[in-house]
Amino acid sequence: MTADSTAAASEAQEEPASRPASAGRESSSGAGGQASGEPGTDALLSLRGISKHFGPVTALDGVNLDVPPGRVTALIGDNGAGKSTLIKLIAGIFGPDQGQFFWNGERVQIRTPHDATLLGVATVYQDLALCDNLDIVANMFLGLELRRHGTLDETPMELKATETLASLSVTSVRSIRQPVGSLSGGQRQSVAVARAVMGDAKLVIMDEPTAALGVSQTAMVLELIQRLASRGIAVIVISHNLNDVFAVADLVAILHLGRLVSSGPASDYDRQSAVEIMTTGSLSERENGAHGGDQR
Repeated sequence: MTADSTAAASEAQEEPASRPASAGRESSSGAGGQASGEPGTDALLSLRGISKHFGPVTALDGVNLDVPPGRVTALIGDNGAGKSTLIKLIAGIFGPDQGQFFWNGERVQIRTPHDATLLGVATVYQDLALCDNLDIVANMFLGLELRRHGTLDETPMELKATETLASLSVTSVRSIRQPVGSLSGGQRQSVAVARAVMGDAKLVIMDEPTAALGVSQTAMVLELIQRLASRGIAVIVISHNLNDVFAVADLVAILHLGRLVSSGPASDYDRQSAVEIMTTGSLSERENGAHGGDQR
């Protein structure tokens, strides 16, 4: 067991369970229970039979997952479970060896980041990819600068940046012209998310969005995640912090050694059941029976 899962297990023992632990479904067909090869009825993005190998190592093995719009899907698992590989496939960093992607029920190819961007997929990685020496506007338009007569057209960029931040209720920044290096962790995360949704994103993927943040900054980011979902945007959150997961997630999908072993509504899990599935790949009969669940 890794340090992350040990900490999570300790957390589960220290805090009383706040949710029933029926532990969702053991996933042979993925979240939503759709048959392999068929997209989810209400899903924005459906993955069917997604596999990825790196030489002899199987990073993902036949993953089926549905991501609905307007809801937060938490993707959790121990270190090495395949979470980062899965989001990089969705983001087009590399393509799958096997399997299919469906977008609004239509089969699509995601082989490059450009393919993902055209669909409306935006990814906010843990390092945020911000330039500390540039201001908020420059960061939000980095690589997408508006020009007029060969020079930067500052006014419409400022207006668009202000409008996007306001639409996400980001009001804590002093000025959109302040350097990003002067912002708090929560404010930096907000700028990274605003940059992602500025291009009309329909799916936002957030990798460890609350890592190394304080209590107030974490609350700011969790509120931002909920605002994205309230706007009808599908959100995938990867986090080792189960407190944060259960604070915002509508759905939970658990990876173990490259396989999606359980998925379902967040209300079907508690911290203890989630940790057990993360670390063993299943829920023991004793625990499942104690909570009245029926893992299938």
